[in-house]
Amino acid sequence: MQGAMAALSVDPVTRQISGRAAPAPVPVPSGPESGQPLAAAVADLPVLDVSGRRVLFGALFRERRAVVVFVRHFLCYICKEYVEDLAKIPKSFLQEANVTLIVIGQSSYHHIEPFCKLTGYSHEIYVDPEREIYKRLGMKRGEEIASSGQSPHIKSNILSGSIRSLWRAVTGPLFDFQGDPAQQGGTLILGPGNNIHFIHRDRNRLDHKPINSVLQLVGVQHVDFTSRPSVIHV
Repeated sequence: MQGAMAALSVDPVTRQISGRAAPAPVPVPSGPESGQPLAAAVADLPVLDVSGRRVLFGALFRERRAVVVFVRHFLCYICKEYVEDLAKIPKSFLQEANVTLIVIGQSSYHHIEPFCKLTGYSHEIYVDPEREIYKRLGMKRGEEIASSGQSPHIKSNILSGSIRSLWRAVTGPLFDFQGDPAQQGGTLILGPGNNIHFIHRDRNRLDHKPINSVLQLVGVQHVDFTSRPSVIHV
């Protein structure tokens, strides 16, 4: 099981092309890998919940395994549509596998509630406004040109999606990008304790892991993402 969960996204080495020989590449620190323990210093960093309450990152998966999805920012239409599909995962499926689903963004906590209403997402969600956990986990900043294939979770094209994102930015109560637009996200399977079972760092905005492939690793039933969820906001 652990071997199957050790597949990682490895950043390619960028070489300088010039008339003279390129210098030997210097490895770029990329954070922890699967099979390694999460550093206590990272587990002790805080995230904020919808009320702005500080919660230790490590407390989120201390008692059970968790699928932790770091998103780019809450105005990103790709993140919105990906989280809309995360919202379709029945809580009963997660409970049967004793797994927690967590989304972490990098905006102010004030944006959590509107984002959940927009996407229908009702599982756990927090923010890391200073992006400190993103940095410590080696999440990329900037876009790497790489083919990520056709995502089963993204429905909009880049033009319509970008227009809707911009519209939400200018019509929202707080005019900001709800996070650093250059920040990429990723997906981890963590816990119990500080165990890292799987980590994928997105190379670009389209490089997220298909949700069912991650759920399979933690024993959660396959989810049909073609149907729309029935969400009641209270």
